[in-house]
Amino acid sequence: MTGRKSKKSYPLRIHADILLAMQRWSDDELRSLNAQIEYVLRDALRSAGRLKEHPPSVTRVEAQKEK
Repeated sequence: MTGRKSKKSYPLRIHADILLAMQRWSDDELRSLNAQIEYVLRDALRSAGRLKEHPPSVTRVEAQKEK
């Protein structure tokens, strides 16, 4: 396997109102619902100091700011 981390499936029971709100948010961000849920969880874990930080990847916006 290359440097990519494997993904695991996990059944999630979630309140319908929360799922609908996440779907609207993911639509606004042009992400899939799954990607949005993962993004929100990762952000919460980082904020709580429970996820090791990986070296930041340079985004297009950051690269333009450096110019």
